[in-house]
Amino acid sequence: MKKVILKTSLSVAVALASTQLFASGFALNEQSVSGMGTGFAGRSSSADDASTVFGNPAGMSRLKREQVTVGGAAIIAKTNIKNGRGTFGGSNDGDMVPTVGVPMGYYVKPIDEHWAFGIGMYAPFGLVTDYEKGFAGRYFGSKSHVQVVTLQPTVSYAFNDKVSIGFGPTINRIEGTLESAALNRASLGRDDGKVKISGDDTAVGYNIGVMVQATDSTRLGLTYHSMVDYKLEGKTQVRGSGFGPFDAAKFDASLKIKTPESVDFSVTHELDENWTLYAGSTWTRWSRLEAITVNNEGVPAALRPTLGQISEEQNWHDTWAHAIGAAYKVNKEWTLRAGFSVDQAPTNNQNRSPRIPTGDRKAISLGAGWSPNDDMTIDVAYSYLWEEDAKINQSTSPTDPAHFKGSYSAKYQNSAHGLGASLTYRF
Repeated sequence: MKKVILKTSLSVAVALASTQLFASGFALNEQSVSGMGTGFAGRSSSADDASTVFGNPAGMSRLKREQVTVGGAAIIAKTNIKNGRGTFGGSNDGDMVPTVGVPMGYYVKPIDEHWAFGIGMYAPFGLVTDYEKGFAGRYFGSKSHVQVVTLQPTVSYAFNDKVSIGFGPTINRIEGTLESAALNRASLGRDDGKVKISGDDTAVGYNIGVMVQATDSTRLGLTYHSMVDYKLEGKTQVRGSGFGPFDAAKFDASLKIKTPESVDFSVTHELDENWTLYAGSTWTRWSRLEAITVNNEGVPAALRPTLGQISEEQNWHDTWAHAIGAAYKVNKEWTLRAGFSVDQAPTNNQNRSPRIPTGDRKAISLGAGWSPNDDMTIDVAYSYLWEEDAKINQSTSPTDPAHFKGSYSAKYQNSAHGLGASLTYRF
């Protein structure tokens, strides 16, 4: 049996993949369950609980009591693949995204009338896809898993009762795995090999925000989440036939990638003692992701066309997301929430692949908060997301045998359900 296996210890390359999660690209929105209930409208201007550490660190100045917020969300995705065709045949089952969980936790402590300290742990990026064995697009991606966990210590300062600012460095840990089939030229679609990329890295960024109480009933918020620059070094391991005397060899590998910065602006308006309205927009600089390129050093001249550089073009573009929402305070104990959001996909029709099968999306959200006493609040939320049909048309040229993988085309129809719950306790 002839096989080729490539293994590279470089985790961020899994950022090539994407799933049907509740933000564009491979970003996650699920850092706040109270925010999830309004479709994340008002995320940078609400400061309802300790999750403001992520939403807008300046909002910690509005929390007058020491408190902790912990919770999580579950994402249940569904994909239908229509008209899937691959050069070397195969199946198109779809539903390649298993149910995934997104945890979160925050702590905020007011220090005096001006200063507050907080710390948060959350997941800003993540994905998982796992196609069936024999998937028709297996040479362009078969399995992917990545998670980014961020720790953010934060301080805020209130100049007065109108204006506050907040800042926190982010310590970001990323790890994951990327797999795809490797075409066996001798059998053309039978006895496939495998390409597997896995590893981890840690890098530092920051979040900064400002919050302004413009009027007695209207509050504005602006939050900047910085770009994070990952620099990875690892090994590329080659095993199997097809490379002559270099069937078993290791080469030094390197990869540089930047996860994008984003800017979130939102408005919170208290219409009366019962109704609160929210609106917000988020810009994300996805155009940083032009390609994922792994460079291997020490590769013999004969293998450089195949192993000297492993790359996939992405050519993503910047995106906008917009959301509106409302909350109704039924009584002292109960608050009901609803929201609607739209989110652009960063992918394009030319470069979209089975790793990134996403289109522009819309989502509706419902939520509720229950406060049985002044010390505790339980929040729950539900969201339903649906996407425009996303077409894939990937092909490689047989005149470039070093990179030939055949072709794959299909139409993806994606949707997802999101469920979230959190507990806030005030000391």
